[in-house]
Formats: sequence, structure tokens, C-alpha cells
Amino acid sequence: MTTLPHSYKDPLLTLQDVSMSFGSEVILRDLNVQVLDVIRPGMNQGQVVGIYGRSGIGKSVLCRLLAGLANPSTGTVRVGEAQQPVQPGAVGYVQQRYPLFNHLTLRDNLLLAAHRKHAPAEAQARTTDYLARFGLTAHARKYPAHLSGGQRQRAAIAQQLLCSDHLILLDEPFSGLDVAMIDEVKKIIVEVTTMDELNTVLIVSHDIATTTALADRLWLLAPERDPSTGQLLPGATISPRHQYNLAQLGLAWHPDVEAEPEFAQFVEGIKNEIRGS
Repeated sequence: MTTLPHSYKDPLLTLQDVSMSFGSEVILRDLNVQVLDVIRPGMNQGQVVGIYGRSGIGKSVLCRLLAGLANPSTGTVRVGEAQQPVQPGAVGYVQQRYPLFNHLTLRDNLLLAAHRKHAPAEAQARTTDYLARFGLTAHARKYPAHLSGGQRQRAAIAQQLLCSDHLILLDEPFSGLDVAMIDEVKKIIVEVTTMDELNTVLIVSHDIATTTALADRLWLLAPERDPSTGQLLPGATISPRHQYNLAQLGLAWHPDVEAEPEFAQFVEGIKNEIRGS
């Protein structure tokens, strides 16, 4: 497939020498990965990073580190153009339950998030804008209990965008959805990335084909073996061979990429890597 023109600028997310242990148990080891600001001529292009790994490998722990909800045992997680150590709230974390305040209307939920980052007038304007962008204006006065699952998910993503710094972490956004709803969520993610060049969506998912079709970069969290002894090293990592730049491979930003044989071959290769990890 054709590699589309693109270049890279400064880092937006950096994990440097990140490890995480609980007591004597090593969960994550020596994570060194980075997301750079991508530039596409004539386009406002953010990014999607897919994060894969077997169940129990440490993806939930990684999510908490990325969101600033836990500190690594060693190393640093830095975010944004200024590459500051991550703090809670800097990365919007959309969990599977799509948490919203049940006693507030949808609009008030979004407004509360917007007030965390913006002055009152700006918060009002941005809330109105995001309700429209995410197709939620007609539901603005509803309470969360009266929203559908898809509406709650869109609201949760909008909520986190309003109060975070361009970075959004989605935990299993396609889980339990039918085909129509998966297509809807894909459209939302594309909308988020094209709203601002700096917007970066990190997707932790077991739905490899759907996530890969959206992504321009993939990370596979897996154990590694000592090259000299062949013994399995403690904890999971994201080795250089498990960091995939789909833009350079010509698999990013193509409409209907899932129908291409190169895409199917790549996805099968990722599945085999996960099976063997």
C-alpha cells in the first residue's frame, strides 16, 4: 500500500525507563516508547496509538501510569509539548463504565469538566461546541440514566477532551458493541484526532483489527527473553520490535484499509505475536 506523505515534530508522550513493581513482583519493565507530533501536508492530523497484550499482562497498570493515577517504580511518563511529568487529569481516561455524575444533566457534566481548564465564558462556549461536535445537542438536558450506551460513551469522550491536554486514553472502547455501534465509535475517534493536530488517542483493546484500522502506531506489551540465556525476563515490556509505525508501513490513514490483503496479513502477524507472548 502507498505510504502517504508525513513528517514528525516534537514528542507529545514519552515513557522513559518506566518500570512498575508491586513488592517483589515486576509487572512492567523498561518501557521506552514515544509519540511524536505527526504532520500531514494540508491536513489537521492527530494520532491513534493501539496498545495490545494478553489478558493479565499489565495493560491496566500501564493505563494508570499513562493517566497519572499511579507513579512508576522507576522512570518517568512525560506528556504534552512541554514534556512535563504526567499529572492526574492531563490525560483523559475513558473507562468502560463511562462514568458520569448521575445527578447532573449531560450539559452540566460537560460544563463541570470544562470549568476545570477554562474560564466560565470559554467553558460555556466549548461545552456547546462539543455537544454539537459529538451529536449530543438534542440530549443536553437529559440525565445519564436516560442516555443510551453510545450516547454515554460519546459524552465520556467529550468530557475528558474538555478537561485534558490533548491526550485521551480509551479502555476497550469496542467491547460489547454491535457492528453499527463500532462504526459509530470509529467515526468519533477519527473526529477527535482531526479536531486538533496535537490530539492523541491511545486505545487499549483486544479488538485488533478495528483498532489497527484506526491507528498509525501500535505498541505490543509482552514478556521478553534474555538474549544470552533465553530465560524469560520478569515483567512485560514494549520492545523495539513490538513498536509498529503503520504510517511508515503504508497502513495508516487509508479509507477501507481493512479490505486490503496487506492489512489482513499484518493483523494476522500481530495476533501470532500475541499468541506466542
